[in-house]
Amino acid sequence: MSAVPLELSPAAEPPLILIADDSPTVRKILEITLRRAGYPVRSFADGFSMLQWLQIASSPFPRLIFLDIAMPRMDGYQVARYLRQRQAFVHTALVIHARRYGPLDWLKARLIGVQAYIAKPSTTQTILAVAAHYCS
Repeated sequence: MSAVPLELSPAAEPPLILIADDSPTVRKILEITLRRAGYPVRSFADGFSMLQWLQIASSPFPRLIFLDIAMPRMDGYQVARYLRQRQAFVHTALVIHARRYGPLDWLKARLIGVQAYIAKPSTTQTILAVAAHYCS
């Protein structure tokens, strides 16, 4: 009986995380927090730009997307609704990250397929906990 050599698989790439928020400050905070934790991140000033990039990108589909509600051109709800209608994004977690945080906002988000709703300002620990939960 001959021994079969073990092949070690290369370490899996961390999953891609996208951010759509019209605030440059919020985008930068999320980017720095997530990159320091080892996640590849891509951010956009609005949902429309993110959707355009997704249509032409050759990178893997994102595992997690942070969406602001109030953005120009397409708000977070519109982006979430669009993504939930596409089979390719069925396994992508959508998280609303917004200043508005009331029962109606949360209900509206849940009805269109959003997994979590985080109120701004959020802590680094909250952002990392969400990323760890949906990207593990």
